[in-house]
Amino acid sequence: MEKSLMFSLNSNQYQRLNEYRLGRVRSVMRQRGIDLCVVNNPVSLRYAIDFDEYQLFQAHIPTVYLLLPVEGPLRMYGASKRNYTNVCEYQRPHFISVFDAGLDLDAAAKTFIKDVADFRQQNGLSGKIAFERFTPFVTKRAVAAGWVVEDAESVFEQARTIKSPEELLCMRHSIAVAQEGIAAMHSAMKPGMTENELLSILHQVNIAHGGNWIDGRMLASGARTNPWLQEASNKKIEANELVAFDTDLIGPSGYLADISRTWLCGDKPNAQQKSAYQHAYDEVSHNMSLLKPGIRFQELAMKAFRRNEKYIHNRYVCSFHGAGLCDEYPKIYYPGDWPVDTYDGVIEENMVLCVESFSGATDEKEGVKIENQVLVTSSGYQLLSEYGYQECLLGEVEVSKENCSRGNGETHYELA
Repeated sequence: MEKSLMFSLNSNQYQRLNEYRLGRVRSVMRQRGIDLCVVNNPVSLRYAIDFDEYQLFQAHIPTVYLLLPVEGPLRMYGASKRNYTNVCEYQRPHFISVFDAGLDLDAAAKTFIKDVADFRQQNGLSGKIAFERFTPFVTKRAVAAGWVVEDAESVFEQARTIKSPEELLCMRHSIAVAQEGIAAMHSAMKPGMTENELLSILHQVNIAHGGNWIDGRMLASGARTNPWLQEASNKKIEANELVAFDTDLIGPSGYLADISRTWLCGDKPNAQQKSAYQHAYDEVSHNMSLLKPGIRFQELAMKAFRRNEKYIHNRYVCSFHGAGLCDEYPKIYYPGDWPVDTYDGVIEENMVLCVESFSGATDEKEGVKIENQVLVTSSGYQLLSEYGYQECLLGEVEVSKENCSRGNGETHYELA
């Protein structure tokens, strides 16, 4: 099976994508009585106006911001380009970071708030205002001015939960690019290469196809696979070690491809490796089968796969989480973590979720990470990530065609 990675939305699809996303934000604003969001998170900016400039820089030094009213024109501060969808006005920013504005952020906040106040007055806005992650001096100044202040992050997270057809096209493209990178890693993997060298292949494929970045450097081998969340290093991969990874890939159009697989660098798996792999495979397969519209987060947690006790201590941080432009709401924890860390809600049609397992015992050398990305449909779920499992680690288990459509993962994609 060959797939072309050439893809772009046509003009009508692109218009629908942007109208849908802005409409979702404004719908949530109306529900909450918020008449203005002040936005600087690069993910929110991408969602609201498809902003794609210096996104990682913006994540830690916010140089641009957007004024997004519940109705009427949008005003963008600091953008280099002047053709962002739904933006009618561009202005120079009044900086609100130490890098740009110096150490007196209270003084910077005073000037910044004046801009916002002028916009509110010009557009007849007097209701609640929601800010993203600005300095606390911004909130202090806004409250002193008598404004009712909300947090804009929850507005955008709620808006992003339900995906449009155009968003799903973009996400499928990111997943196809990620799986091309996975196949290239799989083909290149050999004893003696370092974890960093292997992971660099995924980065290269993503960038070559117009992707953005990778959120983490999650690739480990041998004893570094257990416990999980040890990022890639210069350790050399040895023969018959496990190699586990999590893509965390922000691909073309800004959409996430979040896929985990574990491979054997060789052909002689041991019993411990096969046992952990089988456990992770069984957990992900069972938990995917639970997904359907209307099921509550707490019910999912209670019905989730009952893990072997030896794998509980080193469990992953969640069993399900949302996916869109990045890891998104909701995050559904394991039963043992309820109710200390978690919250309830309802799974809805057209949510995209990632279903995860890490299986590694505290007294054993290696662990196994598996993760699939799925779309919640009217009747259950549809698998979005199609990369296959390594059958030699599954022993005698019968792997379904749906869940192992790529066999050993050595499927070729035709590169654009």
